[in-house]
Amino acid sequence: MAKNKGARIRITLECECRNLPQTTKRSNGIFRYTTSKNRKNTPSRLEIKKFCPKCNCHTNFKEIK
Repeated sequence: MAKNKGARIRITLECECRNLPQTTKRSNGIFRYTTSKNRKNTPSRLEIKKFCPKCNCHTNFKEIK
């Protein structure tokens, strides 16, 4: 039998550089990270500052569904 993982869920973080004009990007596309969070401790959407190789700088990555 498989164990229940509990409150931990897998989430996807997407860069907010997709809303910027095309001239500031190094290349086309959207960069995403995958991580997990505890649903009980963090019920709201997660926002982390990480490096985006598409826009070549540290930007805020927001949780998407």
